[in-house]
This record gives sequence, structure tokens and C-alpha cells, in this order.
Amino acid sequence: MKRALGPALKILAFRMPTLAIPALAIPVLLFGSTMRAADAPVVVTSIKPIHSLVSAIMQGVGEPKLIVDGSASPHTYNLKPSNARALQDARVIFWVGPGLEAFLEKPLQALGRDASIAELDNAPGLLKLPFREGGAFEPHDDAPEHESASGQHDSASDAPEHEHDHAEADHDHDAFDTHLWLDPMNAKAMAALITTTLVAADPANALTYQGNAKALNDRLDALDAEIKGIVAPVKGKPFIVFHDAYQYFEHRYGIRVAGSITVSPETIPGAERVSEIRHKVGELGATCVFAEPQFEPRLVNVVIEGTRAKSGVLDPEAATLKAGPDLYFTLMRGIADSMKDCLSST
Repeated sequence: MKRALGPALKILAFRMPTLAIPALAIPVLLFGSTMRAADAPVVVTSIKPIHSLVSAIMQGVGEPKLIVDGSASPHTYNLKPSNARALQDARVIFWVGPGLEAFLEKPLQALGRDASIAELDNAPGLLKLPFREGGAFEPHDDAPEHESASGQHDSASDAPEHEHDHAEADHDHDAFDTHLWLDPMNAKAMAALITTTLVAADPANALTYQGNAKALNDRLDALDAEIKGIVAPVKGKPFIVFHDAYQYFEHRYGIRVAGSITVSPETIPGAERVSEIRHKVGELGATCVFAEPQFEPRLVNVVIEGTRAKSGVLDPEAATLKAGPDLYFTLMRGIADSMKDCLSST
């Protein structure tokens, strides 16, 4: 042992003669942290909910970078120079897909083959729901059968089952609602693809990724059961949302969304749409109209003016939350709690 360490210690002592650190500790201090940093792949994620899932799976290895940070929305985001540099340096990139993060489509195409790019809306086992037409859509009485990450099917909420084809022969950006993460079973499906991608890119840390993924799946199952209990008392009360982002939450838990002020947050609704929603509030007895923190709340106030409906806030993209491995759980509980609080008070 002394022979092996001797030459290295002499070199270190020569280069850093003023250090007061014991000689035997020097190789550990210098090389230990360097190897840890070198072992962590550079991973970039698009939005906070995806960043949270990736962060949970990467714990103990490294921390992924986030593009759409703060209160920004992927619906209206413009890529920054710092984002472009992060993409260029990335070894692995995770995004939902062009239907949600349209601003990323061309930059990712320009990257070539230097990075592994995982489009999570292609994860096996995802439940995909088609976009609903119009702001005052009618609630659906049937919920598609859900295929879990394990390949097993279970019905969403208590609604009748019907067949749902998850295979997409051609990728159509507008074929389905891209707010996929608002069902914990979809989060499990995406986590499985995240894990597979990380293991392929960084096999040296495969056991850590796989262990973290198992722990994440257990937490997601517990979260699913918890949310069912939170929203159970208000399942029958109709409400209006700012934009149609909640189909997956709705189908999973059997809640009753009566309509949305706008189908797409990029499009400001006109007077006719607002009038239609106001009529829907009165017709269905909608008890709450929910705003979102990134978008103009004045529209919600216009909709509820002169009605008995109350207003609340839902944050489907985690605009107000701090990024990290626990964000997904805070996000989902927050949506459930906001629904229960507003609907219970009417």
C-alpha cells in the first residue's frame, strides 16, 4: 500500500506544498468529487413535472437541468440562449413532445445524434385522450381503459370501461391532449421510459436509477390512493377550468369538468365564447371557475360576474412551485386540494 501511494503523494506534495491537509486524505479529496461529477451525465428536461420525475430517478447520481422554469408556460415559451447551450451540452434530453413544447421541435432536430432524446408522449402504456372541441364541451360519461406502466389495465375512476387503442400509427401533434402527467398512472409509464433511457445512456449507474424508479412507483401508487380520497366528496359537482388541461385528472378520479374558458391558452377567447361559458355556468349550476397562475385572471372574473359561482386557482404546469423531485407530488395534491376546497364551500 505504501509503495502504491508513495509516488502520487510526492507529486501532490510538490504541487501543493502549502496545504495543511494530511497527505493520505489528499487523493480522496481531489479524486473522489471529480469522479462523481464525471459520472453524472448532463440531462436536460423541458417542463417542471417532467423534471420532477427525472430528478427522482436521478437522485444520488446527478440533477437534471430545466428549460421552462419559474412561472413560464410551455404554451407560450421562447427558447433562451442559455437553454440552447444546455441542449448542446446534453447527453440525454426529456420532453413531452411537439404537441406541448412546440418551441423545442426545431432545436432538437438540429442537434443531430449527439444526445439521446426521449419523447415521453411515446412511452408504452400511456393513456392518451383526444382533444375536446369547443370551450363549453359536454362532460364524458365514459372513461377509457387505462394501461399501466406494468402493462396491466385498470379502469379510470368508476366509469364504464371501453377499448382504447394506445398505438399511434402516425404521430399527429393535435391527435391527443398532451397534459399526460395529470394521471399518476401516466407518470408511472413515463418514469419507465425515463429509467430505460438513463440506463442505456449511463449503465454505470443503472442500479441507482432502477432502485429510484421502484421507489417512485410506490410513491405514485400511494399518491393515487390519496387523491381518490381527497376528491371523493366533491366528485358530482360541476366546475369550469381556464383551459382544457385536466382531462387525465378528470378521467382518473371521476370529477366533473363542465367546460373550459379556452381550449388553448395561446388563444384569448372572444365575447361569444365568454358568453357561452357564462351560460354554461348557469345552466349546469357550476359551482367554481378555476383560473391558472400564468394567465390573465380577469377572464375568470368576467365569467363568474353575476353568478353564484366562486373562483379558485389550479396550477397544472407547476408555475408556482419550486422544481425538484417532490414537485410532482405537491402539484397533484395541490390540484386535488384546490378542487375540494372550492367545491366544498358552495
